[in-house]
Amino acid sequence: MRALVISGGGSKGAFAGGVAQYLVEGLGRDYDMFLGTSTGSLLVPHLAVNDIGKLYSIFTNVQQHDIFSISPFVQRKKGDREYVSIDFVNSLWQFIRMKRTFGESKALRRNIKRNFTREEYNRIRESKEDVVVTVSNLSLNRVEYKSINDHTYEEFCNWIWISCNYIPFMSLAKVNGYEYADGGLGCVIPIREAILRGATEVDAIVLEAEQMERTKVLGKNPFSLMMNLFGHLLDQVEKNDIVIGKLAAKNRGVKLNLYYTPTSLTENSLIFSKPLMVKWWEQGYSYAKEKHKDEVILE
Repeated sequence: MRALVISGGGSKGAFAGGVAQYLVEGLGRDYDMFLGTSTGSLLVPHLAVNDIGKLYSIFTNVQQHDIFSISPFVQRKKGDREYVSIDFVNSLWQFIRMKRTFGESKALRRNIKRNFTREEYNRIRESKEDVVVTVSNLSLNRVEYKSINDHTYEEFCNWIWISCNYIPFMSLAKVNGYEYADGGLGCVIPIREAILRGATEVDAIVLEAEQMERTKVLGKNPFSLMMNLFGHLLDQVEKNDIVIGKLAAKNRGVKLNLYYTPTSLTENSLIFSKPLMVKWWEQGYSYAKEKHKDEVILE
């Protein structure tokens, strides 16, 4: 059984889309199981129905207002680097309303339901082994994996949304008395979970460079510094996930294929820029094609 696993990574998910397009269309790979965390959870349902054209259109046209109902930051550019600073008005409004996060992402939940239809949900249930998204149960301090086979359409859309909620910048969700957030807070790339669910070959797309090739520029204010700190912590979680995944694959005789970004794409994956995401999608496709240049291409 072949599985496709996609890590978290915000706007860098466009790169994963390009890699996946080549694996499916260029190499003709047919996946039985799809697992994703955060931005990966947005990608996997559309890949499961094999509608890459629709996925490309959605992912390369997403804008800040498609994600945030209340955006916690403003984007700035200095030279060739983009960075963020706090939106004091929105953040103050959140404090006045006694909210625990700097921003709200209810727009993303509406966007998910608008783009992932009930008909597509039913088609996946009938034709695929599983589609799984990763969430973090903060109340119980554990990672949970939500399968499309265990939930209604409404519930599964909600779990996709929750998997993407990068707190404290996005919404904190409550389900059955428990508080949930971004799956990447506990598991950035669920390779081991794919193996435990029966995968015999895993293609894992890691939305980070294998080796950091340049020094990071730390934030000039507490808000952007906090984002840098969260990014550092998630990088460590991701590295741990990959080590565990490699060990699980070796112990069970599973073939594991890892696809990293060839360079560090961005210092802030919460910036959604159409020109950048179009570029990253093309880079992902070209990267996968180059990696498999000696294999037969299906036209």
